[in-house]
Amino acid sequence: MTSLRTGKTGRVLLGFGSIALVTAGVLLLYFRSNRNLVPATAAPDPIPVIATTVRQRDVPIVLTGLGTVAALNTATIHSQITGLLISVDFQEGQFVKKGQLLAQIDPRTYQAQLDQAEATLVHDQTNLKNAQLNLERYSSLAKENSIARQQVDDQSAAVDELSAQIKSDQAAVENAKAQLSYTSLVAPFDGVTGIRLLDLGNIIHPPTSSPTGQSSAPDPNALVVVTQVQPISVIFSLATTTIPAIQKAMANGPLQAIAFSQDDKTQLETGTLAVVNNQADPGTGTIQLKAIFPNQERQLWPGTFVNVRLVLSTEKGGLTIPLDAVQQGPEGPMSWTRTAE
Repeated sequence: MTSLRTGKTGRVLLGFGSIALVTAGVLLLYFRSNRNLVPATAAPDPIPVIATTVRQRDVPIVLTGLGTVAALNTATIHSQITGLLISVDFQEGQFVKKGQLLAQIDPRTYQAQLDQAEATLVHDQTNLKNAQLNLERYSSLAKENSIARQQVDDQSAAVDELSAQIKSDQAAVENAKAQLSYTSLVAPFDGVTGIRLLDLGNIIHPPTSSPTGQSSAPDPNALVVVTQVQPISVIFSLATTTIPAIQKAMANGPLQAIAFSQDDKTQLETGTLAVVNNQADPGTGTIQLKAIFPNQERQLWPGTFVNVRLVLSTEKGGLTIPLDAVQQGPEGPMSWTRTAE
């Protein structure tokens, strides 16, 4: 009985062992046939390394600030008289020259006033001439005691009165000429016109009052706004801590200012620093500066933002590397170097 139980146990163990071997073989064949399905660990991308050579060149020492382009001169064209607008002689956005006709007001009323003033002047000049001749006659007769001295004095007073009247007439003529000249609205300086504010056929009036502040509302009594863009200015700000360096650099001559686009990638214009404001802003700790640019290509436009680089000096023969090679380390800017093998 004992040997029989031992034989059964051996057969059972042998059966389990056979099953385990078969299972292991099946798994091995499965993984061999499907080894391409197992995802492999991706190798890390190599880190690109770009080597460059340190170069020796002149390096400008600059201060950079954000600025706003501002016109040197801006004029809202008003009329000094009231009249009918009979012609508009400019296109919106047109570049105009100083003295160029922009619009014409009906001149007939003012021409008539001038004609009347000139006629009055001629009339009084004729009376004066006649009075002067009479004065000469009376003076000759008075020497012969042919007339009373009082008559000579009266005639002399009449001559003086007519002389004063002629001066008044001449002033009236000049005033009438000025009024007539106001019928032609001209550009006060070289510049570019904006959007027309008053159309042909309207009655234009002088401004009713002086503006007390800037307003976005159109002026009902204005014709157009003319803005000077050549040359043009840029007003920018720098920290007040830079004032000593700027003053020291200005003592050696005019400082160059370079205007760049808002993304600081495109150089727009080169100009000259004109003035450092006489008072800093204690609230922001900045000082305003003004640079003038010729703006020949008209790339600077009033009201836009630009970056301004103010060149204080130039470091001769400085060692330079590309900006991409400079990194921020624990102790500040750093760059890797390669030693010779």
